[in-house]
Amino acid sequence: MAVDNTLSPHGGELIERVASANDAAHIAAGLPRIPVRDSIAREVINLAYGFFSPLEGFMVRSEVDSVVRNMTLNNGLVWSIPIIFDISRRAMAEAGVTPGATPEATSRVSVLLTYQDQALAVLEVAEAFSYDREFMAQNVYGTTDRDHPGVTRTLEMEDMFLGGPVTLVNPPVINPPFDRFWKTPRQLRERFSELGWSKVVAHQTRNVPHVGHEWMMKGALLSSEADGILVSAVIGEKKPGDYIDEAIVLAHHRLREAGFFLPGIHETSTLMWDMRYAGPREAVFHAIVRKNLGCSHHMFGRDHAGVGNYYETYAAHKVFENLPDLGIKSVLTLEWWYCPVCQGVAYEGLCGHRDQKQDLAGTVIRRIIDGGQEPAPTTLRSEILEVVRECADKYNAGSAFVTPEYLENRTPVISMPTLGCCTCSEHQPV
Repeated sequence: MAVDNTLSPHGGELIERVASANDAAHIAAGLPRIPVRDSIAREVINLAYGFFSPLEGFMVRSEVDSVVRNMTLNNGLVWSIPIIFDISRRAMAEAGVTPGATPEATSRVSVLLTYQDQALAVLEVAEAFSYDREFMAQNVYGTTDRDHPGVTRTLEMEDMFLGGPVTLVNPPVINPPFDRFWKTPRQLRERFSELGWSKVVAHQTRNVPHVGHEWMMKGALLSSEADGILVSAVIGEKKPGDYIDEAIVLAHHRLREAGFFLPGIHETSTLMWDMRYAGPREAVFHAIVRKNLGCSHHMFGRDHAGVGNYYETYAAHKVFENLPDLGIKSVLTLEWWYCPVCQGVAYEGLCGHRDQKQDLAGTVIRRIIDGGQEPAPTTLRSEILEVVRECADKYNAGSAFVTPEYLENRTPVISMPTLGCCTCSEHQPV
């Protein structure tokens, strides 16, 4: 099903593969089951609702190889991150999937992917294959160093992969407080239309916003001459020390509630994505996904999607120089800091007091949040600190940062209803 929108999705068509309520049980009936972990469930949902358009499912081997080697799909369309479903040989055998099945096979095996012991989606297996994971890591991340979290993720995958289209048969329930902010690409495009936005700049984030982030958004909004800014908060795999998801989303929303942005120019949303920390490659991926959401522009600052010292500071700026027009414009920003001479937030491209700058680094903000002190309004808005501390108390026993207890006890972002159980408001899926 295609969506007609001025801001065309990647490849020209917004892919939606969600079975109707009437067809879902029939499609899923009698199929062998494969339970999937959190990260695969999120990928399935993104595929089904078109976040990853033009993909219709998990990549087959030739598609993976093209992305890994050339950063394109088989049809030449730019794509930078493999979207893959890894599986053990034992799980394949239990589901009746034979290694070596190829896209040319005349008959395909369909399996029911389950999550939280409930039906999730049907995968039509087009191919079962293996791939050199070290080669994948080297090409996607530029390193095979296991200290890189994306490399570790890749090297620890199972040794087989299943490729083929997926159809969502049991839409998930999005739990509070995320239910207010999660929208499918179609829903976001409809929201932009309601707001009268024809030009939208996306802000990718996995952090609580400090004043530097605020001014980066305002600068991007002005320089792009966009109608509004979409905060696209990444909700995915968490590790100890990360901000808790609730604080990230609600703190960004508070910026608008507190009047730092007018209601008509600022929206907060969530993207269920597990960061790969792939630097420039992930920057390209982020641009493609936000294009699918209906954004016309995407901002990229220093160390976008980077980790450690694996990438140049502005590698995410340079990667677009050698790519064809993606249909979404990059808004490239330098660093924002606090300048005691200018007595406020300053921009690297304007401020002449570099030797006196005070970084608005994550460690500084974390000290404020952990230390119980009131921040200067030039570093972290008191309104933001208030909501972060509220989230810490409500969701994580007083800490705004991920702990083992948070990972064990948190309310999941999504819950799976029983397939076709009811249509009451308590269990109504997206």
